[in-house]
Amino acid sequence: MSGDLIQGTAAEGFADRHIGTTPTEQQTMLEALGFDTVRALVEKAVPDSIRARELPSTVLPEPIGEQETLAELRTLANRNRVNRSFLGLGYYGTVTPAVIQRNVLENPSWYTAYTPYQPEISQGRLEALINFQTMVAELTGLITANASMLDESTAVVEGMLLARRASKAANNTFVVDSDALPQTKALLRGRAAAVGIDLVELPLAVTSPTDLPEAFGLFVQYPGASGRVFDPAPLVDQVHLGAASRSSPPTCSP
Repeated sequence: MSGDLIQGTAAEGFADRHIGTTPTEQQTMLEALGFDTVRALVEKAVPDSIRARELPSTVLPEPIGEQETLAELRTLANRNRVNRSFLGLGYYGTVTPAVIQRNVLENPSWYTAYTPYQPEISQGRLEALINFQTMVAELTGLITANASMLDESTAVVEGMLLARRASKAANNTFVVDSDALPQTKALLRGRAAAVGIDLVELPLAVTSPTDLPEAFGLFVQYPGASGRVFDPAPLVDQVHLGAASRSSPPTCSP
């Protein structure tokens, strides 16, 4: 809190824009409380034992204004060298449409606190995620879609665990595309071993649906780590067919 009254009326600095009381209003409140300055009020209200002491010396430079800070940060950022990544394997260049940047990433109602006493941006993040989730569901025709801060590999693992909980299959086999990203396969192996799931790795692009083992689910990398693209519909239909036959009630014959 500032030691003295805020001088001036122009909203040029951060404090001017975010401290709602004017110098006149502050003076009126101080007079009602019997103090001359804000510093005197703070010294009376805050116990001396917890009050921060001014350092006799500091290595910090003198404070500067908001515009000067942004200019300095921009100068430092311009020293960065932006290179194109040829790593691939799930890390690809993306294009952010201007409408998304302006109305989502730069929308103050989404990246500021939901209420004055909340320091986090949870509400805005959730609102952005549900909008993205709804859009993906409508574009793909899926009943639901994942939208979170998970990376691709972690999302695949969560999908495998969800399939295990939802499936009525008695076995613990999960089929993984051999053309999956290496980091995804590594994470799948680690998580599957911890919960007793047996992974079967197959080249799904050239695997006949009838050659699929009995499994509670499968993961198809699309496009594959090699860039291969194929129609996985027959494989998916085969897995659904097997799941449907296993979930049907047993029949009895005389």
